[in-house]
Amino acid sequence: MFEIRIICEAADREAVVSGLQSRFDIGPVRSSFSLTSGGERLYITADLPAASTWPTPEDAYALAPSIVREIGWTAQAAAERPFGTAPTREFWLRKAAVLDRIALADEREDAPGDASEAATEAARRLMDLDGAGVIRSPRHYARQQYVRWTKHQ
Repeated sequence: MFEIRIICEAADREAVVSGLQSRFDIGPVRSSFSLTSGGERLYITADLPAASTWPTPEDAYALAPSIVREIGWTAQAAAERPFGTAPTREFWLRKAAVLDRIALADEREDAPGDASEAATEAARRLMDLDGAGVIRSPRHYARQQYVRWTKHQ
């Protein structure tokens, strides 16, 4: 376990915390006003991630809202995003997770379709955003990150 101290602009807080969540198992974020920079000081207790055992889909999505609700959330987040701004990490994570869940259902039913490709592409976008490098299965990465994200909600 270790402690991270970051001084950043208040507007960058979400991006900083999201980036740390993608790389470490972090605890609650404590913050205070930085007198020297006028920004915000963040104090975060973190651990290196556990050995890379990929969670099963059942474990990853045990606490997930319904697929219909997640589709609604991603559609609303896409529609409400100001023109010309990039989607947030949360958007790509939740989109990758819901598409993975749809693809898993299709795979169980041997239904032909593009759900698997769409899920893999969304997971790759999440990996690109996180700078995750090369991983054999982007969908496994999305599941791992979804577990971490739900743990901190």
